[in-house]
Amino acid sequence: MGIIKVNNIKLYANHGCLDEEDKIGSEYRVDVEVKADLKRSSRTDELADTVDYVHLNNIVKEEMAIRSKLLEEVTQRILDRIFKEIKMIRRTTVSVAKINPPIGGNVEEVVIILTKKR
Repeated sequence: MGIIKVNNIKLYANHGCLDEEDKIGSEYRVDVEVKADLKRSSRTDELADTVDYVHLNNIVKEEMAIRSKLLEEVTQRILDRIFKEIKMIRRTTVSVAKINPPIGGNVEEVVIILTKKR
């Protein structure tokens, strides 16, 4: 088994329960970690034998573009798509952080972390 991480994917999106979050939007950071058997790809040097991190990044960008009230929901959508589209993945952890959330305090970020296993 091996681990592939795609860290610090920076996006601008419109998630949240407040009307202003829909209109103004906010900055987000997404981290993805996947566990898969990487033995074959380490020998063949072929993209078809591994998890394509470009594919992971595209899933994140596409799902983050769909508005959600809760970060939990968008995080779960990212997990579900990864498992649906990339069969060799055994375990995935996705972290979605809202930077400077509008919660009436000096808060750097709010982070939701979900993990799914096959």
